[in-house]
Amino acid sequence: MQIKLSINGQKKNVEINPGDTLLKAIRRLGLTGTKEGCGEGECGACTVLLDGLPINSCLYLAFNAQGKDILTIEGLKGKNGLHPVQKAFVEEGAIQCGYCTPGMVLISKALIDRNPHPTEEEIRNSLSGNLCRCTGYVKIVNAVKRVAEGGKRNEK
Repeated sequence: MQIKLSINGQKKNVEINPGDTLLKAIRRLGLTGTKEGCGEGECGACTVLLDGLPINSCLYLAFNAQGKDILTIEGLKGKNGLHPVQKAFVEEGAIQCGYCTPGMVLISKALIDRNPHPTEEEIRNSLSGNLCRCTGYVKIVNAVKRVAEGGKRNEK
């Protein structure tokens, strides 16, 4: 069956099977930034924003995404360059292997959108569903703090 998705600000038609996940549909559209880590909603590597809220695209049925706004990591970069969250991740060195990074960036964007000045506890809580095996989360938390502080360099 063919469905129409609103993804990264564009309307796209995609062919799916009835039980296909949103992650599979995203892949069929040629977008590879969203990762599949576990396929069970445990790691957060597949996180995308659906109407501004983070979801595990490996669990969400593609059919149910019709009529909703989907944002993947590919759609985050603006005309003027990297989104502030992306920029902070780079500047704080919050990326190592990079596998978890798209999900971490999107969940951080969602947090900042709903709470522009989160506490460290709120940041850590929001990231709790996204697993990172490389960074130890310190630099990721610092990147989100940096955005919350208006882009200033965090004191170590």
